[in-house]
Amino acid sequence: MSSPEGSTILFRRIPGSSWRRALTVFARRLQKEVAKGQPFTCLITNDAELRRLNLEFRGSPDPTDVLSFPSGAVSSHLGDLAISLPRARAQARTYGHTTQDELRILMLHGLLHLLGMDHESDTGLMLRSENRWRTRLGLPNGVIERVRS
Repeated sequence: MSSPEGSTILFRRIPGSSWRRALTVFARRLQKEVAKGQPFTCLITNDAELRRLNLEFRGSPDPTDVLSFPSGAVSSHLGDLAISLPRARAQARTYGHTTQDELRILMLHGLLHLLGMDHESDTGLMLRSENRWRTRLGLPNGVIERVRS
């Protein structure tokens, strides 16, 4: 559920107030610029919860880094994201940037899915959009680029 100010970030374990502030500011920027004012909620949690959600909603027992749950209703709330903090930390190490940057990359990727994009079937639309927004937002390589390389 979103707050009156807009998009909300929820943490299972709060990593620190500076993270909370920085990611909330980023989520609100995504809401304003990418989602054209539509709020969303983002849960930052652990691998076990992402695995459980992936199995329950997608039928896949595999771990994952980000899941998107569109609201599906006629509402201004786009839906919910769930991101694995341990997976974000590992991916940040692998790709040579900060965990906060990786969380931002995953948040953008998930938001594009909430907006209806699907890189598995859209012949490059989501890739182009992710690249454009990633550049505007000053983020390192995106999820789709990494999978393709």
